[in-house]
Amino acid sequence: MRTKHDMPSSSVISPTRPDLHPWMDRYLEFLLVEKGLTENSIASYTLDLEAFQRFLRQENLKMDAVNAQTGLLYLMHLRQGGLQSRSLARHLSTLRGLFAYCAGEGLLAQNPLEKLDNPKLPKRLPDVLSPEEIKSLLAQPDMHDKLGFRDRTMLELLYASGLRVSELIALKPLDLDTQTGLLRVFGKGRKERLVPVHDAAQNMLQIYLQTWRPTFRPQEDALFLNRSGKGLTRQGTWKMIKSYALAAGIRKPISPHTLRHSFATHLLEGGADLRTVQVLLGHTDILATEIYTHVRAGRLKAIHDRHHPRGKGARK
Repeated sequence: MRTKHDMPSSSVISPTRPDLHPWMDRYLEFLLVEKGLTENSIASYTLDLEAFQRFLRQENLKMDAVNAQTGLLYLMHLRQGGLQSRSLARHLSTLRGLFAYCAGEGLLAQNPLEKLDNPKLPKRLPDVLSPEEIKSLLAQPDMHDKLGFRDRTMLELLYASGLRVSELIALKPLDLDTQTGLLRVFGKGRKERLVPVHDAAQNMLQIYLQTWRPTFRPQEDALFLNRSGKGLTRQGTWKMIKSYALAAGIRKPISPHTLRHSFATHLLEGGADLRTVQVLLGHTDILATEIYTHVRAGRLKAIHDRHHPRGKGARK
């Protein structure tokens, strides 16, 4: 029997999606209740499923008649609509998950899209800040102001631990173990991991907790609070980061993952192995972490060219 907290949120499940196919509706409920995905993730899945349902209606196709050719035609349809390979792969992943669920529930004999190949993804390196840019970014908040000290602590923690912004704003005061210097983090699917925090970030976090956080007059148990004493939003957090980046004179694009990418890249450049970085980032699949090997390989090649007797630097 489900408890009140186990029930799917009405903001993302069928009460506000009356036209969604029942199989899709059940799949979304499964992702929310059984897999523990966040409402933001559920909303993204919902948009993908709605787009596929519109395509089926346009082509006068039924869910139980979908096959690999249907999936291929849908990807072509999306491509003609302007979507690139990465977005196409995400849509296909959503549909594979849907039909795998339907097959597992006995609604279909098998997953019709199981063997459909992924669109080829371009090798796109993530935006990364240099150590100098990180230093300049961290220097922007006013440490004598409660908002400034809060912001500096958040920036330090993001760069020290490689947290996703959603993980950062979900932290609670008791998630830091001051004895071990470990931070308890709940990532995607509410999977828990322990992340070490270096001394500088840990010291700032303890000062924030003891001195500054009480001045926000907490109304919620969130670690980082806004002026009203409530937890911060993702949008507000990244607006703050972008404003400090602008003040620091950083002109390169700042994405929601820039500090996370910088954390991983700088660790690898410092000699960390890929498996360790995978654990720290909370990636369940090493393939998600391997993009950083391109960053590391590029740096190694530059060093080789600069220092090898037959390298480009030596020939100048």
